[in-house]
Amino acid sequence: MRSVKKAKYNKYVLLNAPNSSIEKICKYLPGINSPTIVPLAKEGWSSIHSVIGENDFWNVIEKIKSAGAEGILILPIEKIIE
Repeated sequence: MRSVKKAKYNKYVLLNAPNSSIEKICKYLPGINSPTIVPLAKEGWSSIHSVIGENDFWNVIEKIKSAGAEGILILPIEKIIE
C-alpha cells in the first residue's frame, strides 16, 4: 500500500540529451538513488531516466530544457518499491 501511495506523487521522466549536458541535467533530476543514463545510437547523446516528484517537475522543466534536454516524456508510476 505504501508503494502505491508513494508512486502517486512521483513521475517517471525520460529524456534525450547531449552527453555534455548530462551532469547539469542530473543535478535537477537526482532520481531515487541516481538517474539511469543509457547511450543512444546517435554518437554523443544519451537517454536519462529518473523519478521526480510531480510538483518538483514543473519547477525544473525549463531548466532541463535550457540544459539541452529534448524529447521529454513524463509517465505515471504505478508503484515504487524501495
